[in-house]
Amino acid sequence: MSKKILIIGACGQIGTELTHKLRAIHGVENVIASDIRKLNNDVVNSGPFEVINALDYNQIEHLVEQYHIEEVYLMAALLSATAEKNPAFAWDLNMNSLFHVLNLAKAKKIKKIFWPSSIAVFGPTTPKENTPQYTIMEPSTVYGISKQSGERWCEYYHNIFGVDVRSIRYPGLISWSTPPGGGTTDYAVDIFHKAITDGKYECFLSSETKMPMMYMEDAIQATVDIMEAPAESIKIRSSYNLAAMSFTPTQIAAEIQKHIPNLQVTYKPDFRQKIADSWPASIDDSQARQDWNWKNKFNIETMTVEMLKQLKENVY
Repeated sequence: MSKKILIIGACGQIGTELTHKLRAIHGVENVIASDIRKLNNDVVNSGPFEVINALDYNQIEHLVEQYHIEEVYLMAALLSATAEKNPAFAWDLNMNSLFHVLNLAKAKKIKKIFWPSSIAVFGPTTPKENTPQYTIMEPSTVYGISKQSGERWCEYYHNIFGVDVRSIRYPGLISWSTPPGGGTTDYAVDIFHKAITDGKYECFLSSETKMPMMYMEDAIQATVDIMEAPAESIKIRSSYNLAAMSFTPTQIAAEIQKHIPNLQVTYKPDFRQKIADSWPASIDDSQARQDWNWKNKFNIETMTVEMLKQLKENVY
């Protein structure tokens, strides 16, 4: 009998691709997707789907019991730029949804949790280059504060109650299949779309803002890998640093211009610049590579080729 998996926030940027990947591995009927609303999309139409409010403990508990769920992937969250516009709701959603699944695991109703953290846990006082696994963390955004608090709670529930919770700190994620979701690193998705449709792009960050990035396929693989690793290999129960590449808007523009030479990029930094400036430029993820054999497949060149190919074949 296959294990049953529940994905909360399955229609989001990461949730969409994670749902498809887990259904391919475990079988469509064993992966229950859920989100706050029922959209007419692949996630909803390709297998079991339930409407759920991540803030409602009873709803989550009911689904867990109804489907005999063993593992929960909690992907529901308000991202960095969006969260700054509604801090109280962002805190409520990002923290209380986590408490709900941690408490279900504490009560032995589920066996394993995946909860994503982010490079937003770091702040302006964190070392910028090769940010270490253990370092100063003074996040300056609501999103970062909620993720940093979440890391502490995950570690606490593991140490005190033996909850098997696993987490990675995602860098900026680049995907062709879902639109940008309100994050500060989303310029690196938008620029590909605009390069194809308009031949020009106005970037909301300054030209030399360097940030850690990753192609979505690598992020999904890392998520699967950490969840499939034996429990004794997971030495860190707060969240693992994860990295693949770091680049500036200038560098990604130059890479795209190798394929679309006429692309014009202008720069008009907005409130997201301050958020980006508080984050690392590059990440040291040697612990993840050592503990559960993480390795990325894509770099800036191969990712650019793949993004343009997929967008032209599937979107435009």
